[in-house]
Amino acid sequence: MSETKDPPGIVKRVAEGGMGFLRPRLIPEQPEIPLVPSRSDYDLNPHTRPQERRELAPAAVLLAIVMRETPTILFTQRTEHLPRHAGQVSFPGGRAHSGDLTLVETALRETQEETGIEPAFVSIAGFLDPYETGTGYAILPVVGLLAEGFALVPDANEVADVFEVPLEFLLDSKNRERHSREWQGKRREFYAFTHDGHYIWGATAAILVNFTERLSA
Repeated sequence: MSETKDPPGIVKRVAEGGMGFLRPRLIPEQPEIPLVPSRSDYDLNPHTRPQERRELAPAAVLLAIVMRETPTILFTQRTEHLPRHAGQVSFPGGRAHSGDLTLVETALRETQEETGIEPAFVSIAGFLDPYETGTGYAILPVVGLLAEGFALVPDANEVADVFEVPLEFLLDSKNRERHSREWQGKRREFYAFTHDGHYIWGATAAILVNFTERLSA
């Protein structure tokens, strides 16, 4: 696992440069649907990749950089009673609806529904590599700058907590781990971060690794 070079320096450049620093390091144009994922749950687990071709459901998440004096990343923790991914930490986002004109609209709509954050507070910087999940989704990670002053009104049915993690912590490869567990009779590996009692793993952690690689390039 490669080490991230100079996390404090990268954070400083994000804080001072904002869009000017981020845009050259991200995918500038929104990929068209159907997405063609170049990252997936199978990167660490090639032995589990399905043999048959799958039709993936389009989805989008918002990787929101909160532009505080020391930037942070915004996360949600799902409620325990949900039928899928109960209790897990994720970025705000979800499956595209038929009325969504773009996946950016999907990410912003889902963010507002889940957290109460209005789209006017978000400036889109670009995109990360589309990501395929084992559960059949093609996710577009939308990177946005979240201005201070937003109000949180979480959807109590879906969201148990909304919290932030310092960007420097997530960029530091010393805080990135590879864990494994057995699922459906197969051993599977995944990335994970643990911060202040929150366990960030799976697709969310893998998207953070992609983000770190792009910012470090």
